[in-house]
Amino acid sequence: MTIPVNHKTQLLLTAAATAFTTYSLLSIYQSRSRQKRRNDLAEGIKRSLSEQTSSNRIQPSPSSLLPAPGTEYAEHLVREQLARNYAFLGEEGVARVRGSSVVIVGCGGVGSWAAVMLARSGVARIRLIDFDYVTLSSLNRHATAGLADVGTPKVQCVARALQGIAPFVRVDPRVELWRSGTDGADLLEGADWVVDAIDNIGTKVELLAYCVRNNIKVFSSMGAGTKSDPTRIQIADLSATHYDPLARAVRQRLRAVLSRSSPPTPPSGPDTDSDPDALSPSSTASEYSIPVVYSTEVPGDVALLPLADAELAKGSVDELAPLRDFRVRILPVLGPLPALFGLHIATYVLCELAGRPLERPLPVRHRKKLYERMWKDLLHRESRIARKQINALPLTQTDIALLYDDFALGRSIVPPQAACVRPALVRWDSRLPLSLENCVVAEFKEAERAVRSVFATPQDGENRDDGIPTTAPPPNDYVDALGEPIDSALLLQGYVPTSPEELWGIEAAKIAQNRIAQARRFREWALQ
Repeated sequence: MTIPVNHKTQLLLTAAATAFTTYSLLSIYQSRSRQKRRNDLAEGIKRSLSEQTSSNRIQPSPSSLLPAPGTEYAEHLVREQLARNYAFLGEEGVARVRGSSVVIVGCGGVGSWAAVMLARSGVARIRLIDFDYVTLSSLNRHATAGLADVGTPKVQCVARALQGIAPFVRVDPRVELWRSGTDGADLLEGADWVVDAIDNIGTKVELLAYCVRNNIKVFSSMGAGTKSDPTRIQIADLSATHYDPLARAVRQRLRAVLSRSSPPTPPSGPDTDSDPDALSPSSTASEYSIPVVYSTEVPGDVALLPLADAELAKGSVDELAPLRDFRVRILPVLGPLPALFGLHIATYVLCELAGRPLERPLPVRHRKKLYERMWKDLLHRESRIARKQINALPLTQTDIALLYDDFALGRSIVPPQAACVRPALVRWDSRLPLSLENCVVAEFKEAERAVRSVFATPQDGENRDDGIPTTAPPPNDYVDALGEPIDSALLLQGYVPTSPEELWGIEAAKIAQNRIAQARRFREWALQ
């Protein structure tokens, strides 16, 4: 039977109306449900805000892992907490750390971060020394301080946090100012390492001098104030620091203090205070190796905040200091920088304690003058080898920075691979052109030896006929820096050239091959 068209239309309209009504009712229900949830949430927030009790604050969740007062933290929990350290440092390394003692002098922005990470890493005993108190201005950089800690001693603030993080660590907070003498000696007694995170230069020098005289290992922070570039942070020996006014002042004053207690040693190298690009200090400064963290960033135009007129009316600035020679104005500090300084310290000390010291920390970078000088020396050396003027080299200053800082780590290829006083570059293989893969770092005098012995090139002012009499023919496969053949008639006559292996030894040859392979890997990686 055929349904009339008008009846079909009526059925379709009815179905559409039913669907629309269902959709509308569902939408209204969902909308009202959302509105109800929003109203409930708003009411809950109002109730919370209206309750003037401690419940308004976020409370930490109670942990069943916290040991009861007077009980020990279970050993299996300690091992689980330090599991990643065990994986990295090994059983013996972590055992060394867990049996160690560290004294941290200064518990502000730098010292607090060092303390936290040393405790998290399992250092057994940590003594905290600082006479200062937490202020509101401390909160932009301090590792553990909160609003509730303002007005309390910094050492107690840090100690509470460390006990909550690592209850197996013995923390000894001392609200004291470190001074040399009997009291100062007692505070450092039994320390495997001392961390100097002191702001005041006088006390800093006093502490460093005491540690040097008493053979106590000390790591010093040269201050993170007025700095903002994290890529310029370095670890180096105090004697090898550059571009840092505080490090320079500490170095000079420490040298003066120690010279009064011991006879001076004649310098054997350039004085770093007169040559900002010199890499090695006088022998006097190098006798006491003090690792430091500092920044090569050129100081900006930020300065101490001025004192208010009301404060100045109380007396001179010196008279307002809490102690003699201490700063009374606020030093501008970008919060993350002290944290990075403290983490550098903790990493270095931790590796030393574990028996896995950092392999020759990378020296200071961004030494444009040094790279320029090394490039010019190399150009002059290669011109002498080629017996003609060479105006360009196939190495840039960036390549020289790679060779010196990243591949050689600032050390000579000649055993015992000491830090260079006057670093120089020299080709390794006289039969290949100059390249990243065919260039090594040596002391300047060693590079000059190689020019004569390996490349059969007279020294400046030496006649080419001054060689050792021999009937051996001169080599005919030598090339210059650009790969052009060198006429054997121009070589040092009557002289048998030697190989770098014969000149510097098998150990130097092994190191050279490793650096050549490293340079090759870098070039392959950089060209991908």
